[in-house]
Amino acid sequence: MLSMTTHQARTLPEKTLKHILVGQNYISQEDWDLAENYTRDHEGTAANYLINRNIITRDLFGQAMAEYFELPYIDFDGYSLKKEYLEVIDRKIALEYRLVVVSCTDDAITFATDDPKEIDFLTLLAPYVGERAITIGYALSDAIDQALFSYRFPLDSVVATILSKEPEDAPEVLHAIFEEAVIRRVSDIHFEPQVKDVVVRFRVDGVLEEMLHIDHLLYEIIVNRIKVSSGLRIDEHSAAQDGALHYEMGDRAVDMRISVVPITSGEKIVIRILGEYVKGLALSEIGISENNQQVLLEAAEKPFGMILVTGPTGSGKTTTLYSLVKLLNRPGVNITTIEDPVEYKIPGVNQIQVNEQTGLTFAKGLRSIVRQDPDVILVGEIRDAETAEIAINAALSGHLVLSTFHSNDAATAIPRLLDMGVEPFLLASTLELVIGQRLVRTLRQDSRISRSYNKKDFKKQYPKLAPFMDEETITVYESSHEENFEQSPFEGRTALFEMLTISKDIEELTMKSPSSNDIWEQARKEGARSMFEDGIEKLRLGVTTPGELLRVVQPSKKHGKE
Repeated sequence: MLSMTTHQARTLPEKTLKHILVGQNYISQEDWDLAENYTRDHEGTAANYLINRNIITRDLFGQAMAEYFELPYIDFDGYSLKKEYLEVIDRKIALEYRLVVVSCTDDAITFATDDPKEIDFLTLLAPYVGERAITIGYALSDAIDQALFSYRFPLDSVVATILSKEPEDAPEVLHAIFEEAVIRRVSDIHFEPQVKDVVVRFRVDGVLEEMLHIDHLLYEIIVNRIKVSSGLRIDEHSAAQDGALHYEMGDRAVDMRISVVPITSGEKIVIRILGEYVKGLALSEIGISENNQQVLLEAAEKPFGMILVTGPTGSGKTTTLYSLVKLLNRPGVNITTIEDPVEYKIPGVNQIQVNEQTGLTFAKGLRSIVRQDPDVILVGEIRDAETAEIAINAALSGHLVLSTFHSNDAATAIPRLLDMGVEPFLLASTLELVIGQRLVRTLRQDSRISRSYNKKDFKKQYPKLAPFMDEETITVYESSHEENFEQSPFEGRTALFEMLTISKDIEELTMKSPSSNDIWEQARKEGARSMFEDGIEKLRLGVTTPGELLRVVQPSKKHGKE
C-alpha cells in the first residue's frame, strides 16, 4: 500500500510551502511547527505529515497549491476521463509536462498538471488545440500519476527496449519494474521461475496480473542484485531468506520487504511494497458504516480490554488497526506497538520491529512492553498461545490491546482462541470486540453504469444476491463495456465489515466453549450484520459490483437466507 505523494510539496522549498499554507490561513503556525519538528527527526515532508495527521485534507492542500500557482483546482472526481482524450496531445508532451486532458469540447479544452512550470502553455499546445480556448488547472500528483499511466508504454515494451541496447542490463530492468509498480500502486511484485522463463506478476487491488516474461540468465542477475540491496546472502540458494530495501524514484521513496523462497525451478521472490507513512484515513474512508463506527469507538473508549481484527492475509486488518490508532493517538496517551514488519510509521507512536534472529519475538517483545505500562498496545498478530496469553493478561491488567488474528470471520475467532488453550473466563472478561473483514475492489465513477431489474429478472441474473434485496425495482452498478484508458474499471479497495460486540450473553456462551454458529446466532439476535450484508449495502450505494462482491464473500447459513 503506497502513501499519497505530493509532488509539488517535495519540489517546493519548505519556506514557500509554509508561506502558502500558513500565510493563506490553511493551517496554523502551531501546526506548521509540529510538522517541521517532526521532519527534523524523521524521513518525509511537512506536507505528508500534515495530510497524514488530518491537519489539512488532500483537497484543501490541492486548493492551496492551485491558489499559489494562480490556477483553478481540478478534482478528478468531478470529471469523466475518456479514452479519446489520449489522442489530443503528443505522448511525449503529456509525460514531460505532466499534462492530462480532463475536458474537451469543440470550443474549449481543459488540462490538469501538478507541475506548472514557467512556460508558454498557449504556444506549446497550439498545434494540438486549434482555435479552442485553453484552461490549465492544478491537480494532485497521485491523480496525475494515475491518468498519465495510460500514456506510458507497456512494461514489456519498455524492458524490450532496454534489453535491445544491453542484453543483461538488470539494474535498468529492475528499475523499470519498480517504477511501474510504484506508479500503478502495486502491493506485491511476484518473480516466479518456470521451466522456460520467469514470469513477473503484479498484485493490484488484490488481484494478480501477469506483466512480463524474462529469461533465466537475466533473472539470476536480478536475484543477486535484489539480494545485495536487501542484505541477503547471494551464495544461499536452498533456504528461505527475508530482507528489506529502500527504493527511491525521483522525489519518491518507498520501502520494500523481500521474501526469497527456493522452488523446484529456481528462487521465487515476492516483494511487498510498503508506504512511507500510514494514510490519514478516517474510519468512514476505509468503509466502516456509521453504525459500525459507533460500535468500534465505544469499544476503543474503554480503558482496558481487547479489540481483535480478523481475516486472511491481505484483507486490510493492519489499515483498520492503524486508523483506530490514529484516533487514539493523543499527547496524553502512550501507544506502543510490536509488529512484523512495521509497515507504516506513525508519528507519536512507539513502534517495535520483531526480530527473530535476536530473539525479539511477539511474546518476548510484548512482555517488555507491558513492563513499560503504555495505555494502548498494538500487537501486529496473535500467532501462538504464548502471545495470546500475554496479550489477554495485558488487557486484564489495565491496557487496551489491539491485535489481528487469522480466522474466517468474527465469530470463529473465539473458538479458535479457546482451542489454542486460552482460559474461557479470561477470554470472556477481556475481549470487547471482534471485527471480521474482507476487501472488495471499488468501481471507478467514470467506468460504471447503473442497471435496474425487477425481482424476477434480478433473481435470474444474481440468484445468490436476490434473497437480500427486497425492493420492487433493484438497481445495481456494473462496469461499463468501454473501460476508459484501457484500465480496469476498478480503482482501489474498500472493506466489508462485521462487528461482534462481546455482550453479557456472549460472555456466558464463551464460558461454555461454544461453536462459531452458536456465537453468531446470539450476535444476530443482538443486531449484528455479516460482512456479506455489509457488502449488500455497498452494492446498493454503487461502491462495487455484484460480481466483485460474490468473488470476495458468499452468503452462508449464518445469514438465514441461503
